[in-house]
Amino acid sequence: MRVTDLRIDVVRRELSAMALQDGHHPARTVEQGVLRVFTDEGIEGNCLIGAWIPAEPHFRPILDVIKPELVGREPFEREWLWRRMQFLATRFLLSETSWAPVDVALWDIAGKAAGVPVFKLLGAQRYEVPAYAAYPAAYDSVDGFVGEAQETLARGFRAYKIHPGRLGPREVTAIAGKVRDLAGDAFPLMLDPDCGYDFRTALETGRALDDHRFHWYEDPVRHHDIDAIAELSRRLRTPLSMTDQSEAQLFDAARYIRRQALRIVRGSALRLGITGLRKLCSLAEAFGLNCEIGTAGNGLLNAANLHVMLSVGNCDFYEHLMPVEKQNFALRAYPGPGAEGMVRAPTAPGLGFELDADWIAHHKVASLR
Repeated sequence: MRVTDLRIDVVRRELSAMALQDGHHPARTVEQGVLRVFTDEGIEGNCLIGAWIPAEPHFRPILDVIKPELVGREPFEREWLWRRMQFLATRFLLSETSWAPVDVALWDIAGKAAGVPVFKLLGAQRYEVPAYAAYPAAYDSVDGFVGEAQETLARGFRAYKIHPGRLGPREVTAIAGKVRDLAGDAFPLMLDPDCGYDFRTALETGRALDDHRFHWYEDPVRHHDIDAIAELSRRLRTPLSMTDQSEAQLFDAARYIRRQALRIVRGSALRLGITGLRKLCSLAEAFGLNCEIGTAGNGLLNAANLHVMLSVGNCDFYEHLMPVEKQNFALRAYPGPGAEGMVRAPTAPGLGFELDADWIAHHKVASLR
């Protein structure tokens, strides 16, 4: 089997007011991509490009840089492409976020060719994963976060991650106490300030999380400040979790581990694809660490996350970003938890989620080659 062509169908969609509430989208109308990788045996691999991040900057790098490398090669040469990416990234300033959807589409082809879901090719470890709810930073009051926690519990999620925005130790202490009282002692809680704190603020906030028995403390400081990360880990009981914001997640994780700076590494198919994300999980496993996988921004990249989670034992939760309108487009069904808070394994071959041809045809504004 050989790759014969790559195409990106550009789709335009309207975002709801709910999806715009965090301010990450400057406009209500966004353009995103449907990647199609074609083979000479008629098997097509797919991924989606974009969601809360702009998709357009990745279209031409995929088609102008990666496509010439792939056409004529076997779609199973994913490790070759992973190594080749190190050269392409330097020569063409190609980001991992451009490469990752291509890697995921190649895994989709492999699963379809074998007639099994991707996680079985990776090696099935389990058939469901508990999900936690995460919402964009939208409140500056305790009551807003209590309301989120109530919604999380009502929907059956197994945990709740708070995005406090720029709220500091005093406000987070109040939020943590109220939410802990509501959720109970056994319900896992996390906090993610999106790398927005300085060391002093991170330390004071972390002590509040210690008092309220949080499951992890995610990205409190800038991801490249390894000294601060290591010192926070030394002083706090709550495990630090870093980072799915870095463009070099695998290599940054290796640096954190070498410094014994944290207990949880993070990654996502958004930048690592399936190939790199599986490597990251294995790296963490070798040192007895968890690799928690962050939301990847759209249905098929989140499916890629899920397949990796199903193949490893050192990831506690599936991150489900609310509201779902931010991420859900172009598919007939989407990965996500059922009423009991568990995300179950897909059963169809490949990624296991089918493109919605009618929706794509209605929203398509261009086809790029």
